[in-house]
Amino acid sequence: MSTRLPPLKPLRAFEATARTGSVTAAAEELNVTHSAISHQIKTLESSLGLKLFNRSAQRLSLTPQGALLMPVVSNAFREIAATAAQMSRPSTSGRLSVACSPALLSYWLMPRIGQFTDQYPDIQLVLGSAVDKDQILSPSVDVSILYGAAPRFECWLRMWAQFDLFPVISPMHLNRRSIRSIKDLQHQVLLHTDEGREWNTWFDAAGAPNLVPRQQHFMGNARVAIDAALNGHGVALGDTLTASSLLADGSLVVPIDLAVPANDAFYVACRNEIRSTPIVNVFIDWLFAALEEDKATAPFTSSGRHVSRRRSKKASASGDLPPPVL
Repeated sequence: MSTRLPPLKPLRAFEATARTGSVTAAAEELNVTHSAISHQIKTLESSLGLKLFNRSAQRLSLTPQGALLMPVVSNAFREIAATAAQMSRPSTSGRLSVACSPALLSYWLMPRIGQFTDQYPDIQLVLGSAVDKDQILSPSVDVSILYGAAPRFECWLRMWAQFDLFPVISPMHLNRRSIRSIKDLQHQVLLHTDEGREWNTWFDAAGAPNLVPRQQHFMGNARVAIDAALNGHGVALGDTLTASSLLADGSLVVPIDLAVPANDAFYVACRNEIRSTPIVNVFIDWLFAALEEDKATAPFTSSGRHVSRRRSKKASASGDLPPPVL
């Protein structure tokens, strides 16, 4: 059996073209011309004595031989990239870029940065309050913590946290506008973090799907909604992750003791080629360990009414709830 390898550069051109489905996209990714990619693929086909692509005016598709070669080549390049990244980061030191949803960054991650720094003083964090899924594969971001449905990318991905939602309000605002029952919410200003889906989920679980508040504001994200509630502008939906510290210090209170599972979850993601590097490893391990420590304290749901996650999933499956939207 021959051990002669095909030429490396044409293999790279083949892998990029097969993965992107386009010679043009492969040329842009590899920073070469369209004709250079075409020439390299022809060189590889000539070297192997096989046709790797079916070509037509409308589309480019792999032949059976090309489909057999693609995963082997792709895995090989991925392993080379991962090893090279590990060699460039031989220890838990250097800069680590983390993209995180704004509310989680401000109210969960930021208060715990000191703990991480104490454990890993040689790691310099670069924190960004971004929620763009496309950043997962960006070389400028090492670890992403996203809220929503599971992203569909070729990357390392793991669910980090599910949580519950419940109304929160500032004590000062509650003193001005008393809330003794769910019906009292119709006299309040509701603060939305999305297009209204999360509040609708909560009202459905509360048995008041048709309740209409006197006013509603759409804040764009949970951080802005929580800030608006802190400033006495209405009632927001807090959660068992980001609202815990605000409940503990009395900045916010829970006017109605009903917690409902959120439709979506938080996910931790990073590019496959950097997952095994020590600096990424220690941060991801620390994230999960810190979350486990938090589970020992549940300032709201341990004493309030709680809609089970099993019931929520059943309702979602039956079509009572709208589909998740990031």
